[in-house]
Amino acid sequence: MAIKSTIFKANLQIADIDHGYYADHALTLARHPSETDERMMVRLAALALQAHQLQTLCNGDATLAFGAGLSDPDDPDASLTDFTGRKRVWIEVGQPEDKPLTKACSKADSVLVYCFNHASEVWWKGIETKLTRLDKLQVWRIPTEASQAMAAMAERSMQLQATVQEGALTLSSNLGSVHLEPVRWK
Repeated sequence: MAIKSTIFKANLQIADIDHGYYADHALTLARHPSETDERMMVRLAALALQAHQLQTLCNGDATLAFGAGLSDPDDPDASLTDFTGRKRVWIEVGQPEDKPLTKACSKADSVLVYCFNHASEVWWKGIETKLTRLDKLQVWRIPTEASQAMAAMAERSMQLQATVQEGALTLSSNLGSVHLEPVRWK
């Protein structure tokens, strides 16, 4: 019998000062049995960093949600889908291969990858030249120390505050806060 996903609930208050976006999001995250708390929290941070696009791209008329993630490799880790069903933003976390990223670029207006662990530099050196032609793709590096600190904040029921200012994210809860500055590689 297969192990089922673990369900996490997060009430996320976002104050994106850079983009003038302020909203509360009640989120459900299904953590695949093979997914770590670190990866799950990076998915949450990536969503917080891109949530402003709900307003800036779609004037609030869209759905910002987590995808099936590791359960379905053809589904994004998070996405912004407008009311017509068009994927406006496709978010991947980790170190995806080039072919799924190429496919994602054909399905969405923009594709963002947030890599986060100690092997990210090795992955990037091996895949960088394969991704140069993908104009819709952005690749961001989350510092490993920050992603590991966010993992310590994972709880089955979370109350989180995310503040985005000058491109940096501060994620806070009753367990503390983590400040991270993503570095754009592409």
